[in-house]
Amino acid sequence: MSQSSSGTSQSSASKRSASTKARRATAKATAPASQAADKAAEKSGAAASAAADTAERAGAKGSAVVHSAVERVQAGRQAVVTASGQAVTLAKTAWTVIAQRKLVAAGVGAGLSAVSATSYLAGRRAGRRTLGPITRLTGGRI
Repeated sequence: MSQSSSGTSQSSASKRSASTKARRATAKATAPASQAADKAAEKSGAAASAAADTAERAGAKGSAVVHSAVERVQAGRQAVVTASGQAVTLAKTAWTVIAQRKLVAAGVGAGLSAVSATSYLAGRRAGRRTLGPITRLTGGRI
């Protein structure tokens, strides 16, 4: 039995050395391809990362553009609302003036009369001669 055991171990050892040699040869043969595959994987990983960053930046810029456009639309809408409110106010005022034209004409006439009377009296007062204290006391006799 010792022979059969020793023969078995010899053939196992030779098989192991043969398999080890085959592995080494395979590793040597596939090393350049393996290195190239590793480099390609690194490059594709970097490219994928760069593409993801670019997509994220483009998405952020797109979001900013959309947000800016929404703000501009809101500003335009607000301007239209303000302008239409002013137009309505102007139209109401014009309609009131037309509807109450007799009262408006009377008010304007009264105002003009008051201004002209005030300016006339101010002019008369300015044209008067100034009197001293003694003349005022005696009523203009001295």
